[in-house]
Formats: sequence, structure tokens, C-alpha cells
Amino acid sequence: MKILFLITVTLAHFLCAIAQPPNVVLIMADDLGYHDLGCYGHPKIKTPVLDQLAKKGVKLTGFYAGATVCTPSRIALMTGSYPTRLGWSKGVVGHILSTNHGLSPKALTMAEHFKSAGYQTAMSGKWHLGDRPSFRPHRQGFDHTFYINKSNNQTDELWRDDKLIEKPYKNHFLTEQFTRKAIEFIQTYKDDPFFLYLPYSAPHFPVEAHPAWKGKSNYGVYGDVVEEMDARIGEILDVLKTEKLNKKTIVIFCSDNGPEPLTKESLAKPFRGKKWSSLEGGTRVPCIISWPGTLPSGLKTDAIISAMDLLPTLATVCQIELTKIKSNPVPIDGVNVWSTLMGLKKKHPRNDLLYWHGSNGFEAIRVGNWKLFPKRLRANFKGNGPALFNLIKDIEEKNDLSQLHPERVKSMQKLANQRLADIQSKFIPLGQSKTD
Repeated sequence: MKILFLITVTLAHFLCAIAQPPNVVLIMADDLGYHDLGCYGHPKIKTPVLDQLAKKGVKLTGFYAGATVCTPSRIALMTGSYPTRLGWSKGVVGHILSTNHGLSPKALTMAEHFKSAGYQTAMSGKWHLGDRPSFRPHRQGFDHTFYINKSNNQTDELWRDDKLIEKPYKNHFLTEQFTRKAIEFIQTYKDDPFFLYLPYSAPHFPVEAHPAWKGKSNYGVYGDVVEEMDARIGEILDVLKTEKLNKKTIVIFCSDNGPEPLTKESLAKPFRGKKWSSLEGGTRVPCIISWPGTLPSGLKTDAIISAMDLLPTLATVCQIELTKIKSNPVPIDGVNVWSTLMGLKKKHPRNDLLYWHGSNGFEAIRVGNWKLFPKRLRANFKGNGPALFNLIKDIEEKNDLSQLHPERVKSMQKLANQRLADIQSKFIPLGQSKTD
């Protein structure tokens, strides 16, 4: 009780000390694998900017994207809820999921929450939460938008709000263009609190290098694209420093899911599985969080943290009431992990997480160090029955321990059923446009 009291008092003093809530820059790569950055072990791709961000900030090694493919991953990130609560079942907009579907206008997004608290909001990058007018980002809380509506292999259109501004765009210039718009936004609203969402389309296929970066890496065109993205992020950090905003801004970098199976150069080492898969490689991704002068420097945590947790965590730090706008149509499944990011000795609030295959729905649950596939085929194992892994001792998910721990299998299956039943009882359907 004494420790809890001290933590509560510390947090209260911390919040009171913030004259103006911090800005937030949320950067997300597309299909970047866990192993694709220097600070996560890649031997050839050079990412000095993100390496330094990790060195001076908090590096997460147990961070999970919201799902194993683009659309549901972004639903989870933007709403703080499992994507199935918002009606998703399989696929991405434009592939398996039709283009007349999107995130429901009833859903409350991260941008809407920030906007309700007086923040200027902007997105520059890949949306993939709906093509139709009612689903577009400027109707989901973003004051300023510059985006492609789907992945760069699915569209050749570049948009601002409802205006088509370039068709066809040049894929190899997108990272530069998205960065320029992000910088313009920062410089324009440097005197106001702002929330900037920068979901790059790189390094999603087709992987095409910017002319100035072509052939510069020691890892082919894939390395060129990742290294350009790293450098562009450096440009944003430089602007924050020049404008004296670096100590007033939380910067988050992550990936939307594991690496694309067709892109052989992208890696999820040391895990099995890639994008679409509910094995660790499909959703465990790099994540770095920095707030100079506030978050500890050089902290590394393997705590289970989901992209869903970012909304409640940022809401706490930025003093945003998540119920201020209106009643949320679905529960928020994310939890506030700020104490873990601060390195405080407090029990981590997340102990379990559900995993979703990109086209098959629920497939696994993690509880503490253990992960259960109720159907072993989903873990690429032969036969019937479950598969149970100890992720601390068996990160590659190769040694099935279900026969040795039948009670653990039973308790984990029970918890998964409870979580799924709760989702089924409290969800809304995807938005659906009347025209396609």
C-alpha cells in the first residue's frame, strides 16, 4: 500500500508539473520486421537515428501491433480496442475486405480524443481504414490530412481530405512527401499542443528506393528504403530540436505488423512467422518511445505491451478524459502502461493478450510467459489438440508443452473464452458505405 501511495503521489506531482500537456508524434512503419533495425539486431541495415532514439529513450522488446495485417492493426491503434470490437473479422480494405467497408464513424479515434482536448491533429501517410467519404481521416478527428487510402500496392492516388491531389503518385517519393507535410504541420502549430500521426507506407511492397538513396545501403533496395525512413525521422527530430520542442514532445516509433512474407529481405528474427501469422513474428514488432527529460534514458522492457495500450497511456499523460466527447460505443481494451515506461517498480497492468490471424480471426492467447494455440495447426504443428509454449525459454515456439501442463492449458483456454465472449457481447459492426 505504501508503494502504491508513493507512485500515486509521484504521478500526481508529475501531472501537476506539466504547464502544457506534451505534443505527440506517433510514427508507424508498414511491414517493418522486428529484426529490421540496427538497435533490434540487424547486421547490415544502418538506422542511426532510431538507434539513438532507443539509446536515449525506452526500447520495448515485448511490444505487439494491434493485429497481423494493416487494417485491423490500425483499428486497434486508433481506438485502443481489439479490432473485432469494431466489426473486423478478416482481411484488409481492398483485399478480402471490400472497399465499401471501413472503421465505423461511431468509433472514437485517438485523433478525436486529442482534438477534444484542444490539440491540433494531423495525419500524413497511409490510412487504410476506409476509402469512402464517411471513413476518411478528416472525418475521424484529423484536422489536417495528406494520405494514400490503402497500401502502396493497392492504390496510385494521393489525397488531402476529399481532394485527389496526385494520380499517379511516385511510390519512391512517398516517404519524403509524408515527411515534408509532417514538418510543415509541426512548424505551423509549434505554439499549440499537437498530435501528429505519421504512418509511413514504407517498407511495404513494392519496395522502391528514392533516387538519392538508391544503392546506398549494404542490404539492397529494402535496406535503402529503411535507411531513408530512418533519415527522414531524423529530419523530424531535428525540427523538434530547432523549434525547442524536443523536451515537450513524446515521440513513438513502431511497426503495424510483422514483415511481408513475399518480401524475403525483411526479417522477424528470432521469431517464427511473418505478417498474417499469429506466431510471434506476425505481431511482435519494434517500438521505441522517447520523451527527453521525462522518460528514462536507455530503459529496455520486455513487458507485454500492445498498440492498444498507447491510447489510454497517452490520455493519462496528456490529461485527456476519454469519456469527454461522448460515450464510447465499445470498451477500451488497452491499459495505461505509463508506470512501466517510467521504470517504476509497480506491477505491470497487462498480463494477457489475444492474437489474431489476418484472415482466420482468433488463434492464440498469451498469459504471462505462456502462449496457447487452442488448435495446434495454427502454430504450424501437425495433429489435433492444443499447442502450448513458454515464450521466455522457447521464443521460436518450437517446443509444445501442452501435454506437460494440462491445467495451464485449461485455465488459458477458459480466459480466452471469457475475453472472446466479452468482445462478442460489446461490439459494433464495421462501417459500410451504400455505394461501392
